[in-house]
Amino acid sequence: MASSETTQELDQTVPVFDRKASIANTTARSIIAENFSHTEDDGILEEGSVDPRYRAKATILNAAMQDMGFGAYQKFLFCVCGFGWFIDNLWPQVTALILTSTEREFKFKPTSLLALSQNIGLLVGAGVWGLASDIVGRRWAFNLTLLFVGVFGVLAGSAQNFHSLAIYASLYSFGVGGSLPVDSAIFLEFISGSAQWTLTLLSVWWAAGQIVASLIAWPLIGNFSCPDEDNCTRANNMGWRYFIFSMGGLSLILFVIRFFVFNMYESPKYLMGKARDKDAVDVVHKVAKYNKFESNLSLEHLEAIDQQYGSINDTTAEAPEYTTASAAIKRNLEKFKGEHIRALFRTRQLAYSTSLIILLWGLIGLAFPLYNAFLPYLLATRGAEHGDASLSTTYRNYVIIGICGVPGSILATGAVELPRLGRKGAMSVATILTGVFLFLSTTAKSSNALLGWNCGYSITSNAMYGILYAYTPEVFPTSSRGTGNALAACANRIFGIMAPVIAGYADLKTAVPVYVSGGLFVLAGLIMLALPYEPRGKASM
Repeated sequence: MASSETTQELDQTVPVFDRKASIANTTARSIIAENFSHTEDDGILEEGSVDPRYRAKATILNAAMQDMGFGAYQKFLFCVCGFGWFIDNLWPQVTALILTSTEREFKFKPTSLLALSQNIGLLVGAGVWGLASDIVGRRWAFNLTLLFVGVFGVLAGSAQNFHSLAIYASLYSFGVGGSLPVDSAIFLEFISGSAQWTLTLLSVWWAAGQIVASLIAWPLIGNFSCPDEDNCTRANNMGWRYFIFSMGGLSLILFVIRFFVFNMYESPKYLMGKARDKDAVDVVHKVAKYNKFESNLSLEHLEAIDQQYGSINDTTAEAPEYTTASAAIKRNLEKFKGEHIRALFRTRQLAYSTSLIILLWGLIGLAFPLYNAFLPYLLATRGAEHGDASLSTTYRNYVIIGICGVPGSILATGAVELPRLGRKGAMSVATILTGVFLFLSTTAKSSNALLGWNCGYSITSNAMYGILYAYTPEVFPTSSRGTGNALAACANRIFGIMAPVIAGYADLKTAVPVYVSGGLFVLAGLIMLALPYEPRGKASM
């Protein structure tokens, strides 16, 4: 049975490798034709980008998932994976929403320090959880990220000073940072190629994160905050604490649903890539049973690929036995020699794609928080300029902006399946329009006009993120998908750390940060057109 560790050795025997790759692919097509009523289109990645033996087996698994359809298990998974999108937007909003109240009470300068603490946690979380999901599996990372968020989110409400608040913000952000790199990989690996558009629809949960945060912050922070900086104590400024306690408690409830209510199986493709074909087949049958469907997939189908492929290396080793979580972690860490990163640059086209994706996530990682993290502040200050500076009005506007993100997700979900747009075209248009709306917002002469432009920005930015979050895992091979997601997320967070630093030295009362953010969005939108892969109508590998 082939494992992902043999890939480099296989590449060194090119003539035999190519001949037996052809045999393996032919065998896979024959197995699919004889056993499954639905077939998958060609994979997204070009020949040579992944181990052909792995590719042939992945094609069979794709056909089994396509045969099964989008059943009850996938629908439940849509919800519990949606929790990852939900907290990914909710907790950065939390940090932004408590900024004014905590700055008044703790009197820290510059105000961007809290966002900086958050982004450091997001950066570390993205790297650790994403890489861990490729080394020790998806399940543990899937559940533990939410637990981290909930526990340290609740503790953040007990902060006695800015230093403790900043530490807690880094720790709950450590969990948040790993949620999407892991969750997007898991969801993609349990659905068929024809259902991959639902990965874009998951961004509805992302919009819900801002809506829920805003709706709960509105009465709590709006009614239980100190009036000004000169008269601000813990006793008269409990609103932000009530708010963050609520968000931490909500995150723990989501963890309980994931861990105790939903039975999360390990990804079949992940198992197959670890030479655990039997376990992969077992998972497919468990999911099929949950969906009240009888799958034709058998272990013999995957073993036939090994038999036809031939033995270039010893492929008879037994699948590893994992008696404890610590043993699994130790064994996998011993095997890790950077192959998960090298696999993302295996061919020139794949390397070009991976590099562009990392660049795009970096640009957007600077553009988005440079504006969005300080949006409540901007709404409040612009409201003051036009005679309406109440916290209630600020949060009301914030709720409206969050609601506008929902149609953005729905529009994006439809656009990615349009033949002339596809993933790349729809993502590019949404990103460029996001920058345009930011430029237009600088023309606002009233708080209502600013709100209107921000509603447009919310629609297009949510569409942009929805497609980007879906496109990224689609164009990475399963064996390194978590690592690829982690690299993209790390670039996003590294540049995100720069945003509060820039804002700390910039004058937020001017339009300069808005112009910089808008320009970065337009640049990213143009670069998206140069991406080499178009996943529409193709199955991920």
